[in-house]
Amino acid sequence: MIWGFVGLGQMGLPMARNLARRATVVALDRRGRDFDGLTTVRDTGALAGCDVVLTCLPDAGAVEQVLLGKRGLAHRLAQGATVIDSSTTSHGTARRIGAALAERGLGFLDAPISGMAARAEDGTLTMMVGGDADLLASHRDALSTMASTVLHVGPVGAGQLAKLINQLLFDINMAALAEILPISAKLGLDPEQVTEIVNSGTGRSHASAFFLPNILQGVFDKGYPMGAAYKDLIAGAEVTAQNGFPAPVLAAATATYQQALADGFGAEDKGAMIKVFERLTGAEFRSERGKDV
Repeated sequence: MIWGFVGLGQMGLPMARNLARRATVVALDRRGRDFDGLTTVRDTGALAGCDVVLTCLPDAGAVEQVLLGKRGLAHRLAQGATVIDSSTTSHGTARRIGAALAERGLGFLDAPISGMAARAEDGTLTMMVGGDADLLASHRDALSTMASTVLHVGPVGAGQLAKLINQLLFDINMAALAEILPISAKLGLDPEQVTEIVNSGTGRSHASAFFLPNILQGVFDKGYPMGAAYKDLIAGAEVTAQNGFPAPVLAAATATYQQALADGFGAEDKGAMIKVFERLTGAEFRSERGKDV
């Protein structure tokens, strides 16, 4: 079975390399770069003979262009082929793509991933899959080279919903840390000790475990850029508004996120949300060494 791979970015490249340990992988790279373990091509037409194509792209527009554009894979793949999209898009986008591919006799799984670059390297991502359960079963072994947890969560679109719930909780956690921790520094507590207390106590979260050690050192480039990740907050607002769900905590976290973007921190990771409240309190949450960065 031949797999095509589209999207050799921070997450996609290590995923493709892990997949290549189990399957033959032909990867699209328009710049024609060479990567160990991968066969690269410059045009989507070279993926026409693939049995499965996995996409890992930055946003819904890129996914729709690659799959449904005039030269998209929907017009090139043979009937019976499968498309698996691991990008973060939206429930509606996934359903629309799935329906369009089904009309052309192509299978589709929406399979967004959770986990940062280190987990992509290790092949220990979490993959939330929406679509036909039997179709997933036929590809589970290959997907398991990239994700140690592969969960079938429902029909097409359910994968994106599951990913969104996870991401919104992550964003809310970081916004809460950003608001509260500068208060501790302003009132004279030691940031290193507070970090140790939080990360060994009941205040711990994945956001605190990942971001606080970096924040102490003044490092804000270890996670996904806020500007690119803002699409999750947009999707959260759409889902809650369309369904009439009150979400006051999410709205407050979104306001913090938006202020960080307005302050020019969009190229930095979500830990940089703390800078909003550091400015307001006049206190930095840093170790002594981090204050010199």
